Amino acid sequence: MKRSEINTYIKEAEEFFASFQFYLPAFSKWTLEDWKKNREKCDEILSCAMGWDVTDFGSGDFLKVGLLLFTIRNGVLHSEKYTKPYAEKIMLVKPGQVTPMHCHYRKQEDIINRGGGRLVFQLAPAENNKPVRGKVNVVKDGLLLTVDSSEKIPLEPGESLTLVPGAFHTFHADPSFGSVMVGEVSSVNDDNTDNCFAEERERFQKWEEDTLPTRLTVSDYADFFNIK
Repeated sequence: MKRSEINTYIKEAEEFFASFQFYLPAFSKWTLEDWKKNREKCDEILSCAMGWDVTDFGSGDFLKVGLLLFTIRNGVLHSEKYTKPYAEKIMLVKPGQVTPMHCHYRKQEDIINRGGGRLVFQLAPAENNKPVRGKVNVVKDGLLLTVDSSEKIPLEPGESLTLVPGAFHTFHADPSFGSVMVGEVSSVNDDNTDNCFAEERERFQKWEEDTLPTRLTVSDYADFFNIK
């Protein structure tokens, strides 16, 4: 993807979230100059990977396989400084856009349809860190369900699933119902070490820099601030 595309997708997300009166923290709108001005005060944002995150999972086609997220709050595992045991994200899933099958080694999460269209899940049991066919137990808004790996689970606005570590899952926005605003409430999130994909995927990518960023993403922090 090009940087100009990233800028456009983030602007669309800002407008989409605001249409539901869901507003992000002030640093979500920082310019490059704002980041420089606040550098001495924003270590928690950088260390906890809070902020904008756009990925196509290495697919080369963001609108088919991709996800846009904003991490609102987070901690760092085993840190004595950033001790929050929880994280929160808000996401924009476009119609038909797929987040590929994956699980987390440590993170437990609730994925919530916060508004818009219909979010559709498929789950699978794990064997040797790979999804296999079979039955899966999952909690949907406090109710225990048993579903087959071939079964699609629709989530209407307000509905959620609880996903435990090791539970393989994929989701997309039903193309018949438009974009979905998706919330995530979880234990500490670490996308560098805690994702296990069913197929080889790139969680973070470099963009073609055809213009300056209007918003920094978590993928930019290391280079922009020369963090090793």
